[in-house]
Amino acid sequence: MYTLAGLFGGVGGIELGFELAGFNVIWANEFDKNAAVTYQLNHSHELRVDDIHNVEPDDFPDVDILTGGFPCQAFSIAGYRKGFEDDRGNLFFEVLRLVEVKKPRVVFLENVKNLVGHDNGNTFRVIKGALEANGYKVRDKVMNGCEYGNVPQNRERIYIVAFLNEKDYEKFEFPSTIPLERKLRDVIDFESKVDDKFYYTPEKCKFYDELERNIVSSETIYQWRRQYVRENKSGVCPTLTANMGTGGHNVPLIYTKYGIRKLTPKECFNVQGFPLEFKLPANLAMSHLYKQAGNSVVVPVVRRIAENIMTALNANGNYEPPKHEDSEQLILQLI
Repeated sequence: MYTLAGLFGGVGGIELGFELAGFNVIWANEFDKNAAVTYQLNHSHELRVDDIHNVEPDDFPDVDILTGGFPCQAFSIAGYRKGFEDDRGNLFFEVLRLVEVKKPRVVFLENVKNLVGHDNGNTFRVIKGALEANGYKVRDKVMNGCEYGNVPQNRERIYIVAFLNEKDYEKFEFPSTIPLERKLRDVIDFESKVDDKFYYTPEKCKFYDELERNIVSSETIYQWRRQYVRENKSGVCPTLTANMGTGGHNVPLIYTKYGIRKLTPKECFNVQGFPLEFKLPANLAMSHLYKQAGNSVVVPVVRRIAENIMTALNANGNYEPPKHEDSEQLILQLI
């Protein structure tokens, strides 16, 4: 069974997708202590809770796959587009530091769609070039969760798969689109009463009149956009964000017979395609759980990509990784 180590694990969405595809996850790293609580509640393999700057190649075993959804704020539209000038953007080079030594057979990365066009494409060019300088052949694709994962969420992300073995690269293809069969009601409970804290009332909400006037259908999802209500007419949930449930303007809202409310954290994880049995800690604040859901991945999309990676690896069997020297100089030329 192919082994895997995960960087920037969050709550383990990427690792879960690969596990469901048949990979053996043996180690992961996550900096956020609250996310680590959720991670360890759902995974039994070793999790190192530490800053990635402190993680050395000797801290985890040699693996076939190295994954990472490195922090994307530096590349997102909401993150001021600073890219590599932002410390969070530079975290890619921490991934690269470990890749250079460990030389995993496959590197899997996930990030926001905006990474592709940031700085007129220069940011992505450096990332791709840095992997190629270390001997990897790179494939990438922007994929939407509602088109490739059968989840009712509009969530576009860039997926990068880099292969050290050219034969693996040649055998790999990204998954094709599939029909969206899962509906909002399959992942969101419009019928049952939930805890009162999720409902908006005139007493708790100064803009309740606007909500009541505009949120009238239980067949769709709404958002409060600071000064107005926006209905999402596409029949799917808008992109979940890390600031859900903290007063941010991207809180998904629904109309139920018990009143207007925001999605529960569990529903947010459902919208991301996490299995129903995925556990959420009872002792964490709601704001942490919303952040974890918004920062995570669409698990079924990751699983489908992982299954295709498995197919490519199985087609070629074992191999000896080649040695590539002087990659640092090549990377410096790219920057």
